[in-house]
Amino acid sequence: MGSLPRVSVVPGARAAVPVAPLTHHLSSMGSVDGTALIYSDETCNVRVSYAELEGRTNAMARAIAAHARPTGPNRDQDYVIAVCMQPTHNTVVALLSTWKAGAAYVPMEPSFPQGRITHILKDAEPSLVIYDDTAKPSMFAGSGVPAVSFEELSLEASALPADRPNDDEVLVTMDAESIAIVLYTSGSTGIPKGVRLPYSAICNRLWWQFRTFPYTETEVTCVWKTALTFVDSVCEIWGPLLHGRSLLILSRETTRDPQKLVRVLADYQIKRLVLVPTLLRSILMYLSLTPSERPLQYLKLWICSGETLSKDLALQFFQYFSDQDGYKLANFYGSTEVMGDVTYYVLERIGQLDMFPSIPIGAPLDNCAVYLLDEEMNPSRESEPGEVWVAGRNLARGYVGGQAPEKFCDNPHAAHPDFSRLYRTGDFGILQKGMVLFAGRTDSQVKIRGHRVDLLEVERAVNGVQGIEKGVVLCYGLTSGNPEILAFVTVKPDARLAGHHIEAALKNTLTHYMIPQVIVIDKIPLLVNGKVDRQGLLKMYENTNNNDDDAIPLDIDYSGVSPKDTEVARVLFETVGEVLGRAARGALSIRAGFFELGGNSLNSIYTISRLREKGYFIEISDFLEASNLGEVLARLTTNPDILRDDDDIKYTVRPVRRDHKESIIEMIVSSFYEKAELEQYLKNEIAVRDYAHCIDECWEPLLAADLSVVLEDSSGTPVAVALNFDARDEPEIELSGGLAKIMTFLEYVEGSVRDTMLPEGKGAILHSFMMATDASMSARDNVLAIKALELATERVARERSFRGVFTTNTSPLTQQLGTDVLGFQTLLDYKINQYVDPNGDRPFGEAPDDVRAIVCWKPVD
Repeated sequence: MGSLPRVSVVPGARAAVPVAPLTHHLSSMGSVDGTALIYSDETCNVRVSYAELEGRTNAMARAIAAHARPTGPNRDQDYVIAVCMQPTHNTVVALLSTWKAGAAYVPMEPSFPQGRITHILKDAEPSLVIYDDTAKPSMFAGSGVPAVSFEELSLEASALPADRPNDDEVLVTMDAESIAIVLYTSGSTGIPKGVRLPYSAICNRLWWQFRTFPYTETEVTCVWKTALTFVDSVCEIWGPLLHGRSLLILSRETTRDPQKLVRVLADYQIKRLVLVPTLLRSILMYLSLTPSERPLQYLKLWICSGETLSKDLALQFFQYFSDQDGYKLANFYGSTEVMGDVTYYVLERIGQLDMFPSIPIGAPLDNCAVYLLDEEMNPSRESEPGEVWVAGRNLARGYVGGQAPEKFCDNPHAAHPDFSRLYRTGDFGILQKGMVLFAGRTDSQVKIRGHRVDLLEVERAVNGVQGIEKGVVLCYGLTSGNPEILAFVTVKPDARLAGHHIEAALKNTLTHYMIPQVIVIDKIPLLVNGKVDRQGLLKMYENTNNNDDDAIPLDIDYSGVSPKDTEVARVLFETVGEVLGRAARGALSIRAGFFELGGNSLNSIYTISRLREKGYFIEISDFLEASNLGEVLARLTTNPDILRDDDDIKYTVRPVRRDHKESIIEMIVSSFYEKAELEQYLKNEIAVRDYAHCIDECWEPLLAADLSVVLEDSSGTPVAVALNFDARDEPEIELSGGLAKIMTFLEYVEGSVRDTMLPEGKGAILHSFMMATDASMSARDNVLAIKALELATERVARERSFRGVFTTNTSPLTQQLGTDVLGFQTLLDYKINQYVDPNGDRPFGEAPDDVRAIVCWKPVD
């Protein structure tokens, strides 16, 4: 007898959860004399007992209510108190006092840009702002919201009773469905939206944690290290306090420094830690420097969230922490709208890494459910991708002011009242063996051979071709690492158009890497609601190509190849076919040019690398300057020793001189403002003049260091530049706007690597921090120039006795060139969309997962 196919609906366990607001549970916190809060910095060393915390927050609640009551609730009828404070013991006092006053708190960082603070105050409509001495009162002036310092409130509270406030002393009487916290998170529009989190969602998340990862009797102290503006801070703060533990409050400086962080975790014998995979990687890097020491032997539970946890990183974890000693690495998945975490997967042994193609995001928490749905809102079958929707008690009450109502909707599959609402995550998932695996984002931007492509833009161009009736553009092979753009089209009855005619027409409107493979079909398949059956089109294409991603779907023409060269030609043609895939334009032959076939700078380097792996070698310049594959064939060799290092360079290398300045600025602008990966996400925050200011700021130290080089063409005109500094002797420069954000990001990814993995002291690390080429360069010349700059910088490092060259590459071209051709070592591979800046923003949050920052190092003799 057959069985019904399993559908992708995964419910969590049903469990009872206390329904009272957290203030009721916090009233029965730890022993009266027990330590609730621990905080120290260069000015103080403070311990707050549970008795003191109870009395202070009771009194301060009365003071807060008195200040907030005249303003009244916001348009959602929530009383909201904005808390703009750095993380200290006083911050926890302010938060708990806010709850006891009958209000929700909305955190703001004192370092937030004024625009973000103004937006939050206008949108959240708080009744009061509480700020500390790191915030300026002028930040709130003009908002119409009353503001009071924590010190003033404390003084007022000192004259008020310390017992629990009565119902008539608080703003409103809170219940399980009352809003406890409002957290602002940037959505796909880039405009921050306030997520309204009720007590019921917070309690459901916390009590699941208490059951699944219980506190042990020896777990005396826990840490709060996550920024208050992030949802992970909720469980870090209130989880330990609800169980009578001491809460150690860490400064941001400690969290950023692996050495300081490890020391604190070891000193307090911390037993659990929540962190992003990037921080885990930094900690493991630091620990690997002294493998004989085991400072974190007590830290048994490591919880990763906020980024994709890779198998490589998990393997590093278990290579350091034996899976025989009870160490656990948990992968949590969620967002602010679902109380931070809604699924989880626990790794307890290294063998689990082989059970799935990627580390699962797991199964739902208690009282939650995950639905993987198609466009018709029907559950996908197991092992087929579907969009991730979430239901259950972890859901927020929506956004402030009822914004983006489409993100929350009625659940047509609800089997229980708790699951009556759905939240749309914007992610794809696949169900395998009862576990959900992350399968990418649902937005329309993809990366094609190093270039960002908006499929909607391509689709508009396709539908603009005369004679096209309807066109649908999709991306095939995104998860396999060889994505191709496909255009399925129907043509008008009187139009006689073949696929190659349409592709030729698109060359007038699209750049070459955006031109899709056009497939003419009789009709576009539709779903029952009239929408395009996109999955059906991809399956049709897959079936037509025999579902073989490794097959070369190209014609190979060996005519004109001499018998003695047949084997080499076969390797060359098949390698080019593997790299270009189905996007290749035409047959592979000795008469076809690589760039005419659809090649570009990036995949030219990839082709050369693949040929080297197969035992065939060719200089980059020879490959790029070959007019066709016949010339490439003639220059291929099996002897790598004949490759030249620099005699193919057609440029003259010069030290940077004062008169080069204007040319350098022009090259920096054309290479970074117009084309660089990071800049594209902050274009509205960067002006062209910002680059001139940046060069002005570092110009004199740059000349004095005498480590930078330009390339001059035969006429003596500068056409490329490499700006270099001693990594431990770089000038402090003042930047603003988007450029400042980019430099802060680069320091973030480079800092932990530089300070934990590389040689110490001045004169050891040559930092290649900017390379640029002239805008007029062809793709071929651009590759040659970048290679020449890398070799020239390496020579400077060797001549000045540096121990190596250190750089961060965000361009796919320089990543490929550096790793596969020039021999740079990858020390950190970082997804830029996971970066959270000091203001709590994700400036590159809209970047696809494959946009990376690769931190590299190349030792020199």
